Amino acid sequence: MKLKTLMKGIAGGACLSIAATMSFAETTMEKIVRTGEMTIAVQTQGPPVSFVNKDGKRTGLAIELARMMAADMEVELIIQDYDWKGLIPALSSGKADFIAADMTPTAKRHMQIVFTEPVFFSETIAFAPEDAPFTSWEELNTDGVSVAATQASSWADTARKVLPNAELKEFAGGTAQAVQAVVSGRASAGLSDKATIAGFMSSIEGLKVLEGELAREPLGFATRPDSIHLLLALDNYVRLIRADGRLDTALDYWWNSTAWEADNK
Repeated sequence: MKLKTLMKGIAGGACLSIAATMSFAETTMEKIVRTGEMTIAVQTQGPPVSFVNKDGKRTGLAIELARMMAADMEVELIIQDYDWKGLIPALSSGKADFIAADMTPTAKRHMQIVFTEPVFFSETIAFAPEDAPFTSWEELNTDGVSVAATQASSWADTARKVLPNAELKEFAGGTAQAVQAVVSGRASAGLSDKATIAGFMSSIEGLKVLEGELAREPLGFATRPDSIHLLLALDNYVRLIRADGRLDTALDYWWNSTAWEADNK
């Protein structure tokens, strides 16, 4: 009986120790408050969402929204660059506090990370060389046609779903690499969002957008599952800037037009 009592006491003490450790674990928001720094993971090869401009400054829709939030919080914004496929590992490992990118909240991604409410929406379109025989995206769904898309992106997922007969070619370097593959003839066509391709078409000749939209997707930022305070703060901030008009102003400049190009390229 004494041995059982002793074992129960040890087990109980261990549970209390674990509970105490969990209770006093620093949250992501507490770390931001303590350090005065908020770190975001971005992919800076995807204008107009995030890129490096002519002056060597990181900018774009996602970066400027995060910069605006950091200024209102009175903390310093730290920006870390990753390939698209490196964004979720960077967040999960604690290298970044949240992902600031045009990421679709798919069911599979939600198994690893947690998304904010939609910040904006994206229309997935297909593009091809100007002299290509295609007029609409449906014509790409055939043997002998190759389609370029960013590796591990929702565009690649869309290609698998609606273009099963075409060959999918994925590129780690983002839309820029997919566009180069199409321009150089290494792919018959490519998939991306309407705003991103509008930016490329103004600086690269010989491309055309094919008729129709393959998908319309909500896009948001993402945190780790245990960063509930930060997640709520991000959702709250989106509501605030939507209400005071700053979100619409940013979307009109960065997403719904190519006005940003004159200032940044």
